[in-house]
Amino acid sequence: MFKNTFQSGFLSILYSLGSKPLQIWDKEVVDGQVKRLQDDDIQSNVLEIVGSNVQSTYITCPADPAATLGIKLPFLVMIVKNMKKYFTFEIQVLDDKNVRRRFRASNFQGVTRVKPFICTMPLKLDEGWNQIQLNLSDLTRRAYGTNYVETLRVQVHANCRLRRIYFSDRLYSEEELPPEFKLYLPMQQLLCLLQKA
Repeated sequence: MFKNTFQSGFLSILYSLGSKPLQIWDKEVVDGQVKRLQDDDIQSNVLEIVGSNVQSTYITCPADPAATLGIKLPFLVMIVKNMKKYFTFEIQVLDDKNVRRRFRASNFQGVTRVKPFICTMPLKLDEGWNQIQLNLSDLTRRAYGTNYVETLRVQVHANCRLRRIYFSDRLYSEEELPPEFKLYLPMQQLLCLLQKA
């Protein structure tokens, strides 16, 4: 999808405020729902994925199962809300041995397990909104001893609320981020307004 796109800085694949946040995504919903709603904490529209079984309710990108993202930027950042329920997501990457590897993080697993094609990792979420940052290059090297080439697919399962999912060429400090990539909480919004006044 993005293979022939010039990639530097930031590349966003989901933004809950966009006119069609799931335009390049497919969704699978069994006994659950994927909907846009207003989040009280940040006073903003977010995408909510809820389901009774984390495995059967998810969104996946790209929508076409035969297509790949082709994103070479090594850092994945997700702005996600802890719903205090089981939650998991999965990233599929290609390494320099031309092998597809998957990294799955979930908040119901206690230890990291590395198998030939999948690495499962525990995910610790704070209360409320979280910024999950993954260095895919480092993960690929540490788990498989190979080099990260590109991200092929991203899959986010129930149960969470999403504000944005993006890739970047490096980790950026809060001050360096473009305003629309920051997660302003109402108190922060108020302080920003006061500073501008």
